[in-house]
Amino acid sequence: MFEGATAISLDAKGRLAIPARHRESLLAAAEGGLVLTAHPHRCLLLYPSPAWQPIRDQILKASSLDPRAASIKRVLVGNARTEELDSAGRLLVAPELREYAQFEKTVYLVGMGSHFEIWSEAGWKRQNDLAAEALSGDLPPGFGDLVL
Repeated sequence: MFEGATAISLDAKGRLAIPARHRESLLAAAEGGLVLTAHPHRCLLLYPSPAWQPIRDQILKASSLDPRAASIKRVLVGNARTEELDSAGRLLVAPELREYAQFEKTVYLVGMGSHFEIWSEAGWKRQNDLAAEALSGDLPPGFGDLVL
């Protein structure tokens, strides 16, 4: 289970170092491969391959004739890339994906249970601001009985 947010600096080649606390479990779950893809919210998703496959299969079942479904398929599946960590535990983020997610120097690796979201610094700040706004009103479905 991946959780927590970590600020990471991209190096000059567009690589991000996966924190040591996540590296071993990510590699164990990956069974040889990681999938990096774009998300419609302008972040990136990093999945161990076995966790990504059923999601990809579900996405691909959507109609290609429905313009909204086709757009979502193009973003999620069309941008998916199989990647590996290098010997130093770094992940290369392709220039196209860095541009899509509007990455600059600092990114946030955010554990979401089975996978990670990777946000630009500005994008992560926006998400936290949106969460604060959402919590000031009625809670979304499924959160009404949440006790913290």
